Amino acid sequence: MCRLFAFVAPDHSAARRELGRDGMESLLSLARLHGDGWGWAGVREPGQPPAAHRSARSAIGDAAFEQAVDAECRAAIVHLRWATAGLPVNDRNAHPFLADGIAFAHNGSIKPLDQLRSLLSPESVASLTGTTDSEMYFALIREKVAEGLSLHEATTRVASLLRELFPLASLNALLLDDEELIVVHASATSILTEHDLSRLAPLADVLPSEHNEDYFALRWREGDDGTISIGSTGVAGSGWTPLPAESVTAIRLADRSTSTLELAAEHALHA
Repeated sequence: MCRLFAFVAPDHSAARRELGRDGMESLLSLARLHGDGWGWAGVREPGQPPAAHRSARSAIGDAAFEQAVDAECRAAIVHLRWATAGLPVNDRNAHPFLADGIAFAHNGSIKPLDQLRSLLSPESVASLTGTTDSEMYFALIREKVAEGLSLHEATTRVASLLRELFPLASLNALLLDDEELIVVHASATSILTEHDLSRLAPLADVLPSEHNEDYFALRWREGDDGTISIGSTGVAGSGWTPLPAESVTAIRLADRSTSTLELAAEHALHA
């Protein structure tokens, strides 16, 4: 389980600027719980592949994190990791993963791992560098892209399959390539386990007050300058709008136009 933030701007911006002082304070308070690593990926200009940095360290007090959230770019994603029970905390398991010109960050847990791994081709299994369900999810999407699907279509196809096979899993994810930001909001039936809730309890006083209300929600907003931001509960503030449930939304970096596909029907809705 993790926290996510992303933006797509009409000109160069930075995560710290888009979050503002209150947003950064909330993000760092969340890092007290989501302290099993952090990551950042950004595209400086449309048409350029994303750069990424990830670490198994907590974001709190990490100079590299402070530098990343100040990086000037047209689009970026930020990830705070709360490792799934039983999965190692190391750089290889930190998000975002970066491969084939695509960055990927996930908030959720897909179990059992063996069933998920069985969906991968032998080549994809051999390419895994870590042990997370998230990296396997990403590998499945890249398989579909390699077959000729667009990133938006590939992500929707894989999320639809995983929703059928793992009905309680949170599939929330962010993907970023040189052309678009993809946002998966697929967690309508996901809940925190008793183990997760027990880890939350000691930090109730330092986490944002709305953190537990709808842990897996993703919301978005459009700023006065046209910047589109996406945030998890606790990162997204008042006035943010919930993303459509069980959907995959693409935001083009060039003009910030959006297109949404539903997981089941996969009918495009253009905005």
